[in-house]
Amino acid sequence: MVAVINGRELITHSDLLWQLALQPGVPLDNPRREDLARALQLIIDQRLIAQEAEKLPSVAATDAEVQAELTKLVGRFPSREEFYARLRRVGLGEDSEQLREIVRQRVAIDKYISFRFRAFTVVTPAEVADYYRDVWAPRRRQRAPGSVAPRLEDVSAEVEEELRESKVESDTDEFLEDARATAEIVILDQTAVNGGQGPARAVPSPTPVP
Repeated sequence: MVAVINGRELITHSDLLWQLALQPGVPLDNPRREDLARALQLIIDQRLIAQEAEKLPSVAATDAEVQAELTKLVGRFPSREEFYARLRRVGLGEDSEQLREIVRQRVAIDKYISFRFRAFTVVTPAEVADYYRDVWAPRRRQRAPGSVAPRLEDVSAEVEEELRESKVESDTDEFLEDARATAEIVILDQTAVNGGQGPARAVPSPTPVP
């Protein structure tokens, strides 16, 4: 047992390993301390949002949505075989209930964020133009020196979607800040994330996930 959230959400060392296994390129043999700490913070954030999502039955994931999300997740890895080989190394079966529950929670979280934030996020044409000028076009020129950035008229839909998601991310971060401030988060096993430095302690708000 690694941590408890609000006295009812238990996070185990297996949860940390499962989180790492679902991230391409993250080593599983002798996991790095920083990877474990990042996984713990990410799981804490997921559980805090999931607790709110439980209050909205309409965001519960269907079996079809779980399967679609699982297919998308597999696609982030070089091959299906490599994906499931990583899962086997941390005790997750190819069609295990644990794996489907992880994916199910991710779908519910995304649906909750869409319901609470994305659906009400407004992006004006002026904001799109400013974002294109100040962020999108400079970044494009930096990545491809000497090239000419496409005109706003040709990429307006892409720029608008990116700006919308940026606003949703900002709103979600603000929501998580409030949730962390009021949650009771107790770290039961510091050795699981920091190599044994420090005793078990209660933390009202872990640092944000980068």
